[in-house]
Amino acid sequence: MTTIDLFAGCGGLSLGFKKAGFTSLFASDIDENCMLTFQKNFPEVPFLCADITTITESDIRQIVGEREVDVILGGPPCQGFSLANKHRDSNNTDPRNKLFYHYLKVLSWFMPKAFVLENVRGLLSMQKGLVIKEIKRCFSEVGYNVDYRVLRASMFGVPQMRDRVIVIGIRNDLQQMPKFPRPNLNCEISVDDAISDLPIIEAGQGEDNVAYGTAPQNDYQRLMRKDSSAVFNHIAMKHTKRLVERFKAIKPGQGLLDVWETHGAVKRGNPQEKSTIKFSQNNNRVFGNKPAPTIAASFQSNFIHPHLDRNFTAREGARLQSFPDDFIFCGFRTKMSWEKGLSQYQQIGNAVPPLLAYAIANTLKEQLNPYCNHD
Repeated sequence: MTTIDLFAGCGGLSLGFKKAGFTSLFASDIDENCMLTFQKNFPEVPFLCADITTITESDIRQIVGEREVDVILGGPPCQGFSLANKHRDSNNTDPRNKLFYHYLKVLSWFMPKAFVLENVRGLLSMQKGLVIKEIKRCFSEVGYNVDYRVLRASMFGVPQMRDRVIVIGIRNDLQQMPKFPRPNLNCEISVDDAISDLPIIEAGQGEDNVAYGTAPQNDYQRLMRKDSSAVFNHIAMKHTKRLVERFKAIKPGQGLLDVWETHGAVKRGNPQEKSTIKFSQNNNRVFGNKPAPTIAASFQSNFIHPHLDRNFTAREGARLQSFPDDFIFCGFRTKMSWEKGLSQYQQIGNAVPPLLAYAIANTLKEQLNPYCNHD
């Protein structure tokens, strides 16, 4: 079965579908660093780095040719829908919310048997539920039976309490309603389960390519290391002495606000005074014996390692997202505000966890199999 991957990012959704046996005919994203990562890990897939609003049908057909497209995948950027956006209910002019309609446009060009659209849970509450109703109506008008579910990644073997809205449509002529993977209530993987075999490094240490140094300690680690001979993207951020002292004071389950009086942020240019700006989501030390909270694009500053006094490395974040160790991230590791493109951390945090994508792909493959014949 074949896919077209829109808003592909670094390729989390694409990887899950590839592992389930799907073949990607075409992928696209606007970000150049995502393109570098995608091409590194999917060299066989033609990738168009472009704004989807400028992509024409002929652009894609020149690449896809006469091959039939079975599924279109994609997660339009979620910032406009996110629960973190306090203005989401009045933000209906946000151009990021309009990108859905360009996804719909590409769908209408190819009319695949099915589509999968991923987004944040905040999508369901936007405009008091009117946005998700509009999305379902638009897909129905094009010719699809549509349904959606909130899927929690930890219920599919991902060591992370990440909720995502998954919208699936099946073309009307197949006379099927979408099916969703069944969660496994007994498969939760903790942070320690996920990363305890990685080389122990302190702030400012690490290399882009380093030996494991220890054997895998559980099935999850064996799965992550299956096709990899080394650890990539495992470099810890450099921290000031003051920041390391702050981290030392933060216990599992605590964050910056818990140590504000003694270790809170100070004003720029005046380190004798505390900053009046407090970020509750910064510097939270995760529990090692539980799945991680949502690994968002900002996870480089959101979380502290459960046992070490530093932030997570990109590889540790990738493990918590269920990217295997042979999946290598390209582009700059972190970025300054004026730099263009997504950093490795942002690529990882924006991605669909591959194991969640794999579960969705397997369920969809089973449902579509009777209708697919490319021989």
